[in-house]
Amino acid sequence: MRGIEKYFYKPSFLQKILAILLLPISIFYAFIATIRRKMAKFEDFDIPIISVGNLVLGGSGKSPFVIEIAKDYPDSCIILRGYGRKSKGLQIVSKKGEILLSVEESGDEAMMLAKSLPQCYVIVSKNRQQAILQAKELGAKLVFLDDGFRFNFKKLNILLKPRLEPYFNFCVPSGGYREIKSAYKDADIVIEEGKDYERKVELLNKSERMLFLTAIANPSRLDSYLPNVVGKITLKDHSYFNKSEILEQYAKLNATSLLITEKDLPKLEHFGLSLSILHLHLIIAPNIKEKIKNYIESYK
Repeated sequence: MRGIEKYFYKPSFLQKILAILLLPISIFYAFIATIRRKMAKFEDFDIPIISVGNLVLGGSGKSPFVIEIAKDYPDSCIILRGYGRKSKGLQIVSKKGEILLSVEESGDEAMMLAKSLPQCYVIVSKNRQQAILQAKELGAKLVFLDDGFRFNFKKLNILLKPRLEPYFNFCVPSGGYREIKSAYKDADIVIEEGKDYERKVELLNKSERMLFLTAIANPSRLDSYLPNVVGKITLKDHSYFNKSEILEQYAKLNATSLLITEKDLPKLEHFGLSLSILHLHLIIAPNIKEKIKNYIESYK
Protein backbone atom coordinates (compact mmCIF):
# COMPACT_ATOMS: atom_id res chain seq x y z
CA MET A 1 0.00 0.00 0.00
CA ARG A 2 1.50 3.34 -1.08
CA GLY A 3 2.02 6.20 1.38
CA ILE A 4 -0.94 8.37 0.41
CA GLU A 5 -3.20 5.34 0.15
CA LYS A 6 -2.08 4.11 3.58
CA TYR A 7 -2.73 7.58 5.05
CA PHE A 8 -6.38 7.53 3.95
CA TYR A 9 -7.20 3.85 4.50
CA LYS A 10 -4.78 2.38 7.07
CA PRO A 11 -3.12 5.33 8.83
CA SER A 12 -0.37 4.90 11.38
CA PHE A 13 -0.62 6.54 14.79
CA LEU A 14 1.33 9.59 13.60
CA GLN A 15 -0.80 9.84 10.47
CA LYS A 16 -3.93 9.80 12.62
CA ILE A 17 -2.54 12.70 14.66
CA LEU A 18 -1.77 14.58 11.43
CA ALA A 19 -5.30 13.99 10.18
CA ILE A 20 -6.75 15.47 13.38
CA LEU A 21 -4.46 18.50 13.15
CA LEU A 22 -5.60 19.12 9.57
CA LEU A 23 -9.27 18.86 10.48
CA PRO A 24 -9.98 22.64 10.33
CA ILE A 25 -8.85 22.64 6.68
CA SER A 26 -11.05 19.61 5.99
CA ILE A 27 -14.09 21.32 7.50
CA PHE A 28 -13.48 24.43 5.40
CA TYR A 29 -13.02 22.31 2.26
CA ALA A 30 -16.22 20.37 2.96
CA PHE A 31 -18.16 23.61 3.46
CA ILE A 32 -16.92 25.10 0.17
CA ALA A 33 -17.55 21.87 -1.79
CA THR A 34 -21.10 21.57 -0.46
CA ILE A 35 -21.99 25.23 -1.04
CA ARG A 36 -20.52 25.10 -4.55
CA ARG A 37 -22.66 22.07 -5.43
CA LYS A 38 -25.84 23.35 -3.79
CA MET A 39 -25.58 26.83 -5.32
CA ALA A 40 -24.64 25.76 -8.85
CA LYS A 41 -26.92 27.04 -11.60
CA PHE A 42 -29.45 24.45 -12.80
CA GLU A 43 -29.14 23.49 -16.48
CA ASP A 44 -31.34 21.28 -18.66
CA PHE A 45 -29.66 20.11 -21.88
CA ASP A 46 -32.73 18.32 -23.24
CA ILE A 47 -30.93 14.98 -23.37
CA PRO A 48 -30.95 12.16 -20.79
CA ILE A 49 -27.77 12.31 -18.69
CA ILE A 50 -26.56 9.51 -16.42
CA SER A 51 -23.97 10.81 -13.96
CA VAL A 52 -21.73 8.14 -12.43
CA GLY A 53 -19.63 9.37 -9.53
CA ASN A 54 -18.20 8.57 -6.12
CA LEU A 55 -17.50 10.46 -2.91
CA VAL A 56 -14.17 8.84 -2.06
CA LEU A 57 -10.78 9.46 -3.60
CA GLY A 58 -9.47 6.89 -6.00
CA GLY A 59 -11.08 4.11 -7.98
CA SER A 60 -14.50 2.75 -7.15
CA GLY A 61 -15.29 1.09 -10.49
CA LYS A 62 -16.85 4.03 -12.33
CA SER A 63 -15.36 3.18 -15.72
CA PRO A 64 -16.25 -0.55 -15.58
CA PHE A 65 -19.75 0.48 -14.46
CA VAL A 66 -20.16 2.82 -17.44
CA ILE A 67 -18.84 0.14 -19.81
CA GLU A 68 -21.30 -2.43 -18.48
CA ILE A 69 -24.30 -0.06 -18.78
CA ALA A 70 -23.39 1.88 -21.95
CA LYS A 71 -22.84 -1.25 -24.03
CA ASP A 72 -26.63 -1.61 -24.12
CA TYR A 73 -27.12 1.92 -25.46
CA PRO A 74 -25.64 2.60 -28.92
CA ASP A 75 -25.42 6.26 -29.89
CA SER A 76 -24.56 7.27 -26.34
CA CYS A 77 -21.62 9.52 -25.47
CA ILE A 78 -19.25 9.14 -22.54
CA ILE A 79 -17.89 12.42 -21.22
CA LEU A 80 -14.99 12.64 -18.79
CA ARG A 81 -12.33 15.15 -17.87
CA GLY A 82 -9.42 13.07 -19.15
CA TYR A 83 -6.96 13.15 -16.26
CA GLY A 84 -3.33 12.65 -17.21
CA ARG A 85 -3.77 13.69 -20.85
CA LYS A 86 -1.30 15.98 -22.58
CA SER A 87 -3.91 17.84 -24.62
CA LYS A 88 -5.98 20.89 -23.70
CA GLY A 89 -9.62 21.83 -24.07
CA LEU A 90 -12.39 19.72 -25.52
CA GLN A 91 -11.22 16.71 -27.53
CA ILE A 92 -13.27 14.07 -29.32
CA VAL A 93 -11.51 10.80 -28.51
CA SER A 94 -13.63 8.48 -30.64
CA LYS A 95 -16.65 8.36 -32.91
CA LYS A 96 -18.26 4.93 -32.76
CA GLY A 97 -15.01 3.00 -32.73
CA GLU A 98 -12.99 5.43 -34.84
CA ILE A 99 -10.10 6.45 -32.56
CA LEU A 100 -9.14 10.04 -33.27
CA LEU A 101 -6.41 10.66 -30.68
CA SER A 102 -3.34 9.03 -29.19
CA VAL A 103 -3.44 7.83 -25.59
CA GLU A 104 -1.23 10.78 -24.63
CA GLU A 105 -3.84 13.17 -26.04
CA SER A 106 -6.87 11.38 -24.61
CA GLY A 107 -5.64 9.99 -21.30
CA ASP A 108 -5.58 6.30 -20.37
CA GLU A 109 -9.12 6.07 -18.99
CA ALA A 110 -10.73 7.73 -22.02
CA MET A 111 -8.83 5.46 -24.39
CA MET A 112 -9.92 2.38 -22.48
CA LEU A 113 -13.55 3.53 -22.73
CA ALA A 114 -13.20 4.30 -26.43
CA LYS A 115 -11.84 0.81 -27.18
CA SER A 116 -14.35 -0.93 -24.93
CA LEU A 117 -17.37 0.89 -26.38
CA PRO A 118 -16.98 1.01 -30.19
CA GLN A 119 -20.68 1.81 -30.61
CA CYS A 120 -20.39 5.04 -28.60
CA TYR A 121 -18.74 8.45 -28.69
CA VAL A 122 -16.11 9.50 -26.14
CA ILE A 123 -15.26 13.12 -25.32
CA VAL A 124 -12.75 14.55 -22.84
CA SER A 125 -13.27 18.06 -21.53
CA LYS A 126 -12.96 20.01 -18.30
CA ASN A 127 -15.98 22.05 -19.45
CA ARG A 128 -18.81 19.53 -19.11
CA GLN A 129 -21.45 21.92 -20.50
CA GLN A 130 -19.49 22.40 -23.71
CA ALA A 131 -18.92 18.64 -23.96
CA ILE A 132 -22.63 17.84 -23.61
CA LEU A 133 -23.49 20.31 -26.38
CA GLN A 134 -20.80 18.69 -28.57
CA ALA A 135 -22.25 15.25 -27.85
CA LYS A 136 -25.66 16.41 -29.04
CA GLU A 137 -24.09 17.88 -32.17
CA LEU A 138 -22.46 14.51 -32.91
CA GLY A 139 -25.88 12.88 -32.72
CA ALA A 140 -25.69 11.25 -29.30
CA LYS A 141 -29.04 10.27 -27.79
CA LEU A 142 -27.76 9.71 -24.25
CA VAL A 143 -24.85 11.00 -22.16
CA PHE A 144 -22.88 9.16 -19.50
CA LEU A 145 -21.15 11.79 -17.40
CA ASP A 146 -18.12 10.67 -15.42
CA ASP A 147 -17.84 12.26 -11.99
CA GLY A 148 -20.72 14.68 -12.58
CA PHE A 149 -22.25 14.67 -9.08
CA ARG A 150 -21.26 18.25 -8.31
CA PHE A 151 -22.87 19.67 -11.46
CA ASN A 152 -26.47 20.87 -11.14
CA PHE A 153 -27.68 19.48 -14.46
CA LYS A 154 -30.94 17.68 -15.11
CA LYS A 155 -29.63 14.13 -14.73
CA LEU A 156 -29.84 10.81 -12.93
CA ASN A 157 -27.31 10.98 -10.10
CA ILE A 158 -25.62 7.65 -9.38
CA LEU A 159 -22.98 7.30 -6.65
CA LEU A 160 -20.87 4.16 -6.30
CA LYS A 161 -20.01 3.16 -2.74
CA PRO A 162 -16.97 0.85 -2.73
CA ARG A 163 -16.48 -1.88 -0.14
CA LEU A 164 -13.21 -0.28 1.02
CA GLU A 165 -13.98 3.05 2.69
CA PRO A 166 -11.53 5.62 4.15
CA TYR A 167 -10.49 5.26 7.80
CA PHE A 168 -11.86 8.69 8.77
CA ASN A 169 -15.22 10.02 7.57
CA PHE A 170 -13.62 13.39 6.83
CA CYS A 171 -13.01 15.29 3.63
CA VAL A 172 -9.47 15.83 2.38
CA PRO A 173 -6.88 16.42 3.72
CA SER A 174 -7.97 14.69 6.97
CA GLY A 175 -9.85 11.90 5.22
CA GLY A 176 -10.45 10.32 1.85
CA TYR A 177 -13.78 11.97 1.02
CA ARG A 178 -14.19 14.61 -1.68
CA GLU A 179 -17.52 15.72 -0.18
CA ILE A 180 -19.17 15.08 3.19
CA LYS A 181 -20.22 11.46 3.56
CA SER A 182 -23.85 12.49 4.19
CA ALA A 183 -23.98 13.66 0.54
CA TYR A 184 -24.89 10.07 -0.36
CA LYS A 185 -28.47 11.03 0.51
CA ASP A 186 -28.44 13.61 -2.31
CA ALA A 187 -27.95 10.91 -4.96
CA ASP A 188 -30.84 9.39 -6.88
CA ILE A 189 -29.24 5.96 -6.65
CA VAL A 190 -26.49 4.78 -4.29
CA ILE A 191 -24.92 1.56 -5.52
CA GLU A 192 -23.01 -0.45 -2.91
CA GLU A 193 -20.25 -2.89 -3.75
CA GLY A 194 -21.12 -6.35 -2.52
CA LYS A 195 -24.82 -5.57 -2.58
CA ASP A 196 -25.64 -3.92 -5.90
CA TYR A 197 -22.50 -4.77 -7.86
CA GLU A 198 -19.57 -7.14 -7.73
CA ARG A 199 -16.14 -6.92 -9.33
CA LYS A 200 -15.10 -9.94 -11.38
CA VAL A 201 -11.53 -10.31 -12.63
CA GLU A 202 -10.37 -12.68 -15.35
CA LEU A 203 -6.67 -13.23 -16.04
CA LEU A 204 -5.92 -13.16 -19.77
CA ASN A 205 -2.70 -14.43 -21.39
CA LYS A 206 -1.21 -15.79 -18.16
CA SER A 207 2.52 -16.56 -18.17
CA GLU A 208 4.95 -18.29 -15.81
CA ARG A 209 6.78 -15.22 -14.41
CA MET A 210 4.58 -12.12 -14.42
CA LEU A 211 5.74 -8.68 -13.30
CA PHE A 212 2.80 -6.66 -11.98
CA LEU A 213 2.81 -3.08 -13.27
CA THR A 214 0.07 -0.51 -12.85
CA ALA A 215 -0.73 3.20 -12.56
CA ILE A 216 -4.23 3.15 -11.08
CA ALA A 217 -5.70 4.63 -7.91
CA ASN A 218 -5.67 2.36 -4.84
CA PRO A 219 -3.82 -0.56 -6.48
CA SER A 220 -4.08 -2.57 -3.24
CA ARG A 221 -7.75 -3.22 -4.11
CA LEU A 222 -6.42 -5.67 -6.72
CA ASP A 223 -4.36 -7.68 -4.21
CA SER A 224 -7.05 -10.30 -3.69
CA TYR A 225 -7.17 -10.92 -7.45
CA LEU A 226 -3.42 -11.14 -8.05
CA PRO A 227 -1.78 -14.48 -8.80
CA ASN A 228 1.82 -15.12 -7.84
CA VAL A 229 4.06 -12.48 -9.41
CA VAL A 230 7.82 -11.99 -9.49
CA GLY A 231 7.55 -8.31 -8.56
CA LYS A 232 5.27 -5.28 -8.28
CA ILE A 233 5.65 -1.78 -9.67
CA THR A 234 2.86 0.64 -8.73
CA LEU A 235 2.89 4.24 -9.86
CA LYS A 236 0.68 7.26 -9.24
CA ASP A 237 -2.74 7.17 -10.94
CA HIS A 238 -2.58 8.05 -14.67
CA SER A 239 1.26 8.03 -14.70
CA TYR A 240 3.11 7.25 -17.90
CA PHE A 241 5.67 4.46 -17.93
CA ASN A 242 9.39 4.85 -18.48
CA LYS A 243 10.17 2.16 -21.04
CA SER A 244 13.88 1.82 -20.24
CA GLU A 245 13.20 1.44 -16.50
CA ILE A 246 10.48 -1.14 -17.14
CA LEU A 247 12.70 -3.11 -19.50
CA GLU A 248 15.50 -3.07 -16.91
CA GLN A 249 13.24 -4.48 -14.19
CA TYR A 250 11.71 -6.95 -16.63
CA ALA A 251 15.15 -8.36 -17.50
CA LYS A 252 16.42 -8.26 -13.92
CA LEU A 253 13.51 -10.39 -12.69
CA ASN A 254 13.59 -12.65 -15.74
CA ALA A 255 9.91 -11.90 -16.26
CA THR A 256 7.94 -13.56 -19.04
CA SER A 257 5.14 -10.95 -19.20
CA LEU A 258 3.83 -7.74 -17.65
CA LEU A 259 0.65 -8.19 -15.62
CA ILE A 260 -1.44 -5.05 -16.15
CA THR A 261 -4.99 -3.67 -16.00
CA GLU A 262 -6.99 -2.68 -19.07
CA LYS A 263 -6.61 0.95 -18.05
CA ASP A 264 -2.81 0.59 -18.34
CA LEU A 265 -2.99 -1.32 -21.63
CA PRO A 266 -3.15 1.67 -24.06
CA LYS A 267 0.12 3.03 -22.65
CA LEU A 268 1.95 -0.31 -22.83
CA GLU A 269 0.74 -2.09 -25.96
CA HIS A 270 3.61 -0.67 -28.04
CA PHE A 271 6.38 -1.60 -25.58
CA GLY A 272 7.03 -4.88 -27.39
CA LEU A 273 6.61 -7.02 -24.27
CA SER A 274 4.19 -9.87 -23.64
CA LEU A 275 1.19 -8.58 -21.70
CA SER A 276 -0.98 -10.48 -19.24
CA ILE A 277 -4.20 -8.59 -18.49
CA LEU A 278 -6.46 -8.39 -15.47
CA HIS A 279 -9.81 -8.04 -17.21
CA LEU A 280 -12.19 -6.37 -14.75
CA HIS A 281 -15.92 -6.24 -15.30
CA LEU A 282 -18.82 -5.53 -12.99
CA ILE A 283 -21.84 -7.70 -12.41
CA ILE A 284 -24.64 -5.21 -11.74
CA ALA A 285 -27.90 -6.13 -10.05
CA PRO A 286 -30.81 -6.30 -12.54
CA ASN A 287 -32.90 -3.85 -10.48
CA ILE A 288 -30.18 -1.19 -10.89
CA LYS A 289 -30.14 -1.64 -14.66
CA GLU A 290 -33.93 -1.45 -14.64
CA LYS A 291 -33.91 1.87 -12.74
CA ILE A 292 -31.51 3.35 -15.30
CA LYS A 293 -33.61 2.03 -18.18
CA ASN A 294 -36.78 3.47 -16.63
CA TYR A 295 -35.15 6.89 -16.26
CA ILE A 296 -34.04 6.93 -19.90
CA GLU A 297 -37.44 5.80 -21.18
CA SER A 298 -39.35 8.23 -18.94
CA TYR A 299 -37.18 11.07 -20.22
CA LYS A 300 -38.36 10.35 -23.77
